[in-house]
Amino acid sequence: MGEFTRADLDRLAALAHLELDDREAMALTSQLAEILAYAEQVRTVVTDNVPPTTHVMTPRARLRDDEPTPGLPTGVALANAPEADTAAGLFKVPRVIGG
Repeated sequence: MGEFTRADLDRLAALAHLELDDREAMALTSQLAEILAYAEQVRTVVTDNVPPTTHVMTPRARLRDDEPTPGLPTGVALANAPEADTAAGLFKVPRVIGG
């Protein structure tokens, strides 16, 4: 892969509908060139003997069984709420949908 250029950045900026001034374009061109150079370096790492990994922890590494435990009592949970319907056991929150 060749070096990332200002023309490459201009093409990407046009696709993303970004308007960049010269200072921003110079900085982004340099940053993206460094990122792509690093990605190319990572690509060269030999991983032939590394098995595919679907999870960072093996199933044997579980910390504990998932068992239900008692939760916080409703009165305690609502005690510090700025607005709560304690009779119904509910928090009151501002409407965010359908204004």
